[in-house]
Amino acid sequence: MTPTLSLTRRTAALLAGTVLALALAGCGMSAEKGTTEALDIYGTHSAAPAPRTKKTAHAGLPGMPPVLDPKDVYAADRPGMLSPVVKDFPSRVYVPNTNSNTVSVIDPTTYQVIDTIPVGIQPQHVVPSWDMKTLWVNNNRGHTLTPIDPATGRAGKPVEVHDPYNLYFTPNGKYAVVMASLDRELVFRDPHTMDRVKSVPVSCYGVNHADFSMDGRYFIVSCEFSGELLKVDTEKMEVVAQQKLTLQGAMPQDVKISPDGKTFYIADMMAHGVWVLDGEEFTTPELLPTGKGAHGLYVSRDSKEMYITNRGEGSISVFDFVENRLTKKWTLPDGGSPDMGGVSADGKVLWLSGRYDSEVYAIDTVTGEQLARIPVGGGPHGLAVYPQPGRYSLGHTGVFR
Repeated sequence: MTPTLSLTRRTAALLAGTVLALALAGCGMSAEKGTTEALDIYGTHSAAPAPRTKKTAHAGLPGMPPVLDPKDVYAADRPGMLSPVVKDFPSRVYVPNTNSNTVSVIDPTTYQVIDTIPVGIQPQHVVPSWDMKTLWVNNNRGHTLTPIDPATGRAGKPVEVHDPYNLYFTPNGKYAVVMASLDRELVFRDPHTMDRVKSVPVSCYGVNHADFSMDGRYFIVSCEFSGELLKVDTEKMEVVAQQKLTLQGAMPQDVKISPDGKTFYIADMMAHGVWVLDGEEFTTPELLPTGKGAHGLYVSRDSKEMYITNRGEGSISVFDFVENRLTKKWTLPDGGSPDMGGVSADGKVLWLSGRYDSEVYAIDTVTGEQLARIPVGGGPHGLAVYPQPGRYSLGHTGVFR
């Protein structure tokens, strides 16, 4: 362990804040006007490492709903496959504004902000609950979660939860998992009351994003401030493996599993690309360059493509799972800072927050055309498109299975 990792929690928190400030200052926008670049822009770096062909078979996590299709973890996310729980909810885009301490609510049919909800201090993500009945606003520095009823759009009484940077749910719905970034903890909680069940201290800095294996037995976590990855046993609630990324200054962000469950992809805003990881073996991942400030990862409704937001250059790279390579790159006209978001229920629109520009982008998922650019509050971050297809939510801005 390096000397940095032996600092006190208070010092670590200050260091993490300094690192974050430096990182944000360094993520300037350099996108030129335009829409779609030629496919050969990626040159020799356009292909990802070949996916693993063997996979050890494991029984699913106890209590987890059976996998709908063992060849596609996103099989329940097709257009029109809305759960009875959410089918009558109005279609909305919920945008947490970290600098304004509000959530902007957008009507996706008119591209208009129809409501602004006051919440706690520094809301980071809007997270659908496992049972999909509640949207939880993660008020990171306010140390609360604000529940929103997606049927009415009304906010409820905040629940006290310390350092809720991000929020996930185990695939069996048994626990909520709070990514307590500056506390350096993974906190397992009751998914309804948010009462603490178990705190898991970690030695890395800045736990922030995650995704679960197809069988739900483990999940991969990114640590943005120390450039590390964790592998966590879901049932035991324990870190079982940890590794440092090979690039000096790496800053891993969003994590997403491939449709076939064989590969994890981890966006890295300082490596300017996506790490390709064998989650089962947890071997050293390889880097796939995409663009400056790679940040968010979103899978298309047909499970064929993944949209990668390059926040530092105002572009979106498109990765083809079958071809195992990057095939397109869309650049936002007049630049921008595409960050977090989600795909519309019908799969036709990719919604993304503009982190440094107080705006939200609506992008056509076929052509890459910008359909709308909507002003919102300051520092928009982890927006949620809701409702979406799926049987249950794993959290973040809407990861459904």
